[in-house]
Amino acid sequence: MSFEDALEDLSSKVAEYGPALATEEATKTAVVMPFIGRVLGYDVFNPAEVIPEFVCDVGIKKGEKIDFAIVRDGKAQILIEAKKIGESLALQHAAQLVRYFHVSNSRIAVLTNGQHWHFYTDLDRPNIMDERPFLQLDLLNIDPYALPELRKLTKDAFDLDSVLAAAEELKYVSAIKRAVADMFALPPDDLVRLLISRVYHGPITAKVRELFLGIVRKALAQFINERVNERLKTALQGHAPAVGAAPVTTTGPSVVETVESIRDEIETTIDEVEGFTIVRAIVVSDVGYDRVVARDTRSYCGILLDDNNRKPICRLHFNRAQKYLGMFDEDKRETRVPLARVEDIYLHAEALREVVRRYEARD
Repeated sequence: MSFEDALEDLSSKVAEYGPALATEEATKTAVVMPFIGRVLGYDVFNPAEVIPEFVCDVGIKKGEKIDFAIVRDGKAQILIEAKKIGESLALQHAAQLVRYFHVSNSRIAVLTNGQHWHFYTDLDRPNIMDERPFLQLDLLNIDPYALPELRKLTKDAFDLDSVLAAAEELKYVSAIKRAVADMFALPPDDLVRLLISRVYHGPITAKVRELFLGIVRKALAQFINERVNERLKTALQGHAPAVGAAPVTTTGPSVVETVESIRDEIETTIDEVEGFTIVRAIVVSDVGYDRVVARDTRSYCGILLDDNNRKPICRLHFNRAQKYLGMFDEDKRETRVPLARVEDIYLHAEALREVVRRYEARD
């Protein structure tokens, strides 16, 4: 099973039975050990690779234990402290992890409750575990930008120097992304005042601020939506085949015009356009860009190789609240995989590439 497939499979299991994991031990067995074994690729039953209940005597503190230590070259390189699903990941609840990191050779510490995974190092002070993680992973809402860095911690691709080199940037990029999300959800007063001053020339009273708060929130949301739509349309106009019944020729209408006309009969949503763009970006590693075509129908958006119904790459079932990605096996039987968000298609990248490779091998 590939790295992406293992993550996706574990994500589906957390969604399925996560609420039933009422204890720390249950969380370790059902989620943490499979993450170490299947996602990171270490043998959880080999004490030369993974040591459970790793003893970490520090000073007068004797007999304290870290839940798991991942060993490389005979030394504990990654320390993992586990809590039960739903429990807070505040560092004050993981004092032994903080203490032992200080005296160990480990440069990576992990605090997890099964769903959320926080990765720490010592950017601020040498050998002192940072208060903020440099990398965060939510198995129910996987950020594809986190995956390349996570892959560097796997057994086959372990690259500690590369992880540490990128850690500082990752730490601040993640923090800024969260700050921007919070700012858009609830704009701070100084931002509201700044924007008011650009468009309103009267006195900024409390009543004016209250009025403009809702306006600012709406404007920010519309701005983001418009930018996303603009980028999708620009990308499609520049290179993509039609998202509809047939590919666009050089003498025909633009992709965006085709999409808009199709919407008169079949609603091709922005999510479907984005999903098509993601799938095409994935499989162009193996086939030509213009060979990937989307055909929208009333029940799903099909993505085909060579605009050929006998070469389905996948289907986007996005017409309901729960989105599904329809994947095809060697006999072209479809299996629907639930998606928490459109970007989760990236988790199935290798499986999508394998589909087009099968078609290429048969031709």
